[in-house]
Amino acid sequence: MPSTEPADDSLDPRLGVVVITWQRRDEALAAVARLVELPERPRVVVVDNGSTDGTAGALRRAFPAAVASGQLEVVALAHNAGAVGRNTGVARLAELGLRYAAFCDDDTWWEPGSLARAADVLDAHPDVAVLTARIVVEPSGREDPIVAELRDSPVVGSRPDLPGPALGSFLAGASVVRVDAFQQVGGFSPRLWLGGEEEMCAADLAAAGWELCYLPDLTVHHLASTLRDSSLRRRHGIRNTVWFTLLRRPWPAALRRLRVLARQVPKDRTTALAVADAVRGLPWVLRERRPLPPHAEARFLALEDAQTRSTARSYVG
Repeated sequence: MPSTEPADDSLDPRLGVVVITWQRRDEALAAVARLVELPERPRVVVVDNGSTDGTAGALRRAFPAAVASGQLEVVALAHNAGAVGRNTGVARLAELGLRYAAFCDDDTWWEPGSLARAADVLDAHPDVAVLTARIVVEPSGREDPIVAELRDSPVVGSRPDLPGPALGSFLAGASVVRVDAFQQVGGFSPRLWLGGEEEMCAADLAAAGWELCYLPDLTVHHLASTLRDSSLRRRHGIRNTVWFTLLRRPWPAALRRLRVLARQVPKDRTTALAVADAVRGLPWVLRERRPLPPHAEARFLALEDAQTRSTARSYVG
């Protein structure tokens, strides 16, 4: 299918970018500077998760032309919504009539041309809900170790002519989603807040019959911010893995996954806090438990061996 990339002076009518940020003003400014210069001219919605460092105002002052033209919109939330801030950004793109949303963290950026390519592929494959990009770690320029796992995904898709390897989950900071599919499943769960939130969304997309793929034609660069609480991120990641497993996996598979998780996590205070958090959530988890249908569960079964051996997904911090 030929590209419908817009002229230089027009905004892409198909796709926008959603950036979430919190207390990283300088990183957010750098991220937006790269996004507004992309040849695709995407609309950019920055959702500021209640920052107190002046991020929202700094962005509006730094890019007055982009704000005036409608290319940049800054949504300042009163609280830190975590990953759910992306739901707000996607909703805004839906209001603007855009079909696809590229996610971008404040320490990542899309390579020029990748977004147009993603939109072309999604146009050509209406059953694909998510495309995940190749990730390059900066400043080294090396591929992130997770790329090998994406490229060699053992998941079997619903048809042999998918645009790339089928995936069980995706990486939010390096993916483009189909807006209507994302909203159909409710986006990212407010229950999970942040940390491994993609797994639940991916499972619900698969259950609804959507495909998720890795597309090596797309590239995202990642220069990890030093402004992060790694221990808190690990605590939430472990908690959310437990919750997702109990919410969506059949009991035999759930017990296997939790045994593997117990072997993999460090035996320290952060893990103990994560387990305590998970236990406190058990009443609502068991109440809202909805195991995946067989076709979606098959994707996670295919990943069990890879998850056990993975060196890219480690619980550190």
